[in-house]
Amino acid sequence: MGAGGPRRGEGPPDGGWGWVVLGACFVVTGFAYGFPKAVSVFFRALMRDFGAGYSDTAWVSSIMLAMLYGTGPVSSILVTRFGCRPVMLVGGLLASAGMILASFATRLLELYLTAGVLTGLGLALNFQPSLIMLGLYFERRRPLANGLAAAGSPVFLSALSPLGQQLLERFGWRGGFLLLGGLLLHCCACGAVMRPPGPGPARPRRRLLDVAVCTDRAFAVYAVTKFLMALGLFVPAILLVNYAKDAGVPDTDAAFLLSIVGFVDIVARPACGALAGLARLRPHVPYLFSLALLANGLTDLSSARARSYGALVAFCVAFGLSYGMVGALQFEVLMAAVGAPRFPSALGLVLLLEAVAVLIGPPSAGRLVDALKNYEVIFYLAGSEVALAGVFMAVATNCCLRCAKAAPSGPGTEDAEAEGDSEPLPAVEEEPSNLETPGELSPRGGPMEPEVEAGPRLAAESV
Repeated sequence: MGAGGPRRGEGPPDGGWGWVVLGACFVVTGFAYGFPKAVSVFFRALMRDFGAGYSDTAWVSSIMLAMLYGTGPVSSILVTRFGCRPVMLVGGLLASAGMILASFATRLLELYLTAGVLTGLGLALNFQPSLIMLGLYFERRRPLANGLAAAGSPVFLSALSPLGQQLLERFGWRGGFLLLGGLLLHCCACGAVMRPPGPGPARPRRRLLDVAVCTDRAFAVYAVTKFLMALGLFVPAILLVNYAKDAGVPDTDAAFLLSIVGFVDIVARPACGALAGLARLRPHVPYLFSLALLANGLTDLSSARARSYGALVAFCVAFGLSYGMVGALQFEVLMAAVGAPRFPSALGLVLLLEAVAVLIGPPSAGRLVDALKNYEVIFYLAGSEVALAGVFMAVATNCCLRCAKAAPSGPGTEDAEAEGDSEPLPAVEEEPSNLETPGELSPRGGPMEPEVEAGPRLAAESV
């Protein structure tokens, strides 16, 4: 049972229509991560028209991100009940409708409800199902597929920000919102191509949200790691431009620093995905993920006192490389840890935890900057949190694997483990899963689940 074990029935195709699914996932990931940040180019115009401050206007992006992360369990339930394609089609319509309605807003509250809540919910209903479908189509090439899909984030951020500026100058923020709403209809096209990899008969409905995945040691290790990571991962990028300006860097050069991070990120994500797919490295992907987190944290710590422009450029290169590695590996590690059947529920719960961390980390860092008038402390704090996440991931993974090796083996062991407090490994599948049929996701692993991980799960033998 595992990468080299026997298998009955078909597995993920690792190609064919999967490349179309990968392209759609690239687009959806780009919109999900890039759109909330790209909307910030309209903030000055919104502040002028509504007579509001920057913090009040910035809540539009904050609410959008909170909906993207915080509605993870809702998306999991809907995917399990209705399938990926219908959920993504509805999500695309909601995302588009939110921006179109926002173009007619006369108060900030209306912007919060339309561009914030409605568009954020629509993006969430596209993002999570696209990752689920990607896991069903790729097994041997799954690390590379995850890396390529994750590259959509920096690519779209680099494209949407200048596009938003052009729309603002030509049509104003109302016309820009209206046209961006039309652009988001591409999410519907992405949802339309998400057909299941193979036919499967309808089966009785199981749980809609498998909260029992929380008892899985591999999931618990990953969830704690992600929470610690999210507390500090995004802080340096958010404060980088202001930090550079405070150090005396001209505005144009300071803004270009983020572009450097983006360019390096674009290259790092698919490259790291290809690296993680190598036969010798794939069983050790959790440790590679730990290394990426540790490198990112140490980059923050070592650059806390960087004041010259050359030092800041070096920081951006190192940060973009480690940040891209984290982005390429984060969902690959989760897929390998919990398996395809429980991945929808696990992803939804992890995104909810990440939403809490995101709402705590960057706002707290901003308050500390206002109170201390010192960016060094923020870099030290953020770097320590991310580095701690990497150390915890490596140590906890190693401890779980040691416990697995120390576990007794022999006749009757499987029966004894079945009676314990840990969950069994997913059974070998009879046929691939079809998420388009309601109720086909099994929280415990059943005959219809595809075996999608080629490397061992994070501490798989411990459960």
